[in-house]
Amino acid sequence: MMGLTQFALNSMAALWAGLPLMPPAASSIAESVDHLYYFLTGITVFFSVLIFSIIFYFMIKYRRRPGQKTEPETHTSMFLELSWTIIPSIICVVIFVWSSALFVRNARPPANAREIFVIGKQWMWQIQHPEGPREIDALHVPVGEAIKLTMTSQDVIHGFYIPAFRVKKDVLPGRYTSVWFKADQTGVYHLFCSQYCGTNHSEMIGWVYVMSPTDYAAWLSAGEQSESLAQQGARLFTQLGCDTCHTGAASSTGPSLAGIYGKPEKMATGGTRVVDDTFLREAILTPSTIHVAGFAQIMPTFTGQVNEEQLLQLIAYVKSLQPQERTNGQ
Repeated sequence: MMGLTQFALNSMAALWAGLPLMPPAASSIAESVDHLYYFLTGITVFFSVLIFSIIFYFMIKYRRRPGQKTEPETHTSMFLELSWTIIPSIICVVIFVWSSALFVRNARPPANAREIFVIGKQWMWQIQHPEGPREIDALHVPVGEAIKLTMTSQDVIHGFYIPAFRVKKDVLPGRYTSVWFKADQTGVYHLFCSQYCGTNHSEMIGWVYVMSPTDYAAWLSAGEQSESLAQQGARLFTQLGCDTCHTGAASSTGPSLAGIYGKPEKMATGGTRVVDDTFLREAILTPSTIHVAGFAQIMPTFTGQVNEEQLLQLIAYVKSLQPQERTNGQ
C-alpha cells in the first residue's frame, strides 16, 4: 500500500514538473519576485473562494420560499464593519511594503556591474559589448556577475523581457533606460519584446546564453577581434571634430570631458546636473538644452549625423576618460 502511495505521489510530482506553468527562476531576484507573486495569488484565491462561498450560502439559505413572510429589518454589526475595513487595509500595507522593498532593492545596479548596451529595432535586438563584440537577437553573459543593460530604441517602443530572470523594462526612442540582473544558473533562456511594436512583433525574440566565467572569457576572445566601444568612440570623436573644442586646455571653447562622467556640472542657468548617459545624449543631439557655466553655447547639433550605435560609442569614450587625460586622446 505504501509503495502504491509513493508511486502515485512520484507520478503527480513528475506530471507537475512537466507542466510549463512558470519559467525557471534563474536570477538572483527571481525567487523574491515569485514569492510576492505566490502571496498575491494566494490572497486572491482565498478571498475569491471565501466571498463567493458566502454569496452562494446566503443565496440558498435566504432564498424566497412560497408563503414565507418578509424577514425583519437587520442592523449593522460594528465588529463586522471594522473587520472588513481593517483586515483589507493591513493586507494592502503588507503588499505595499513588500513590493516597495523588492523594487527599491532591485532598482539600482551594483557599482561593479558589467555594462552592456542594447538597441531595439523593428524587429531585432542589437547587443553591443564594451569589449567590441556585437550580437543580434542573442546575449552572452557570465553566471554570477551583475549585468547592467543600458537600452534605447531606434524607432518605436519595445520591451526587453527575460521571463527566467523576472526582469522587464520598456525600451524607448530618444532616451536611455536600464535594467540589471545577475544570472545564477548557466543555460539558455528566452528573450522577448513585451510591447507590441509592429507587424513582426512576434518575431522579435532572442536567446540569453548564461556561461561560466571561463567560457564567457573564451567566447569574448574567440569572436572576430574589433575595437572596443570606447576605442570606436575615440575615433568618431576625432572624425566629428569634437577634439577641436574639447581640448582640455585653458583656452578651450568647450568644457573638458576628462573625468567628467558621473560628476555634477554647473549650469549657466543655475544649479547643477550630473553628467550621465542622458546628459551626454542631450549635449550631442540637443545642445541648446545644455549650457555649461563659463562657456559660450556654441555646440552644434549632431542630430541626423550620428545614429544610436554611434551615440553609445561617443558616450563610452567619454566614460573611459580619466581626469588626467586630454579629451582628444593626446
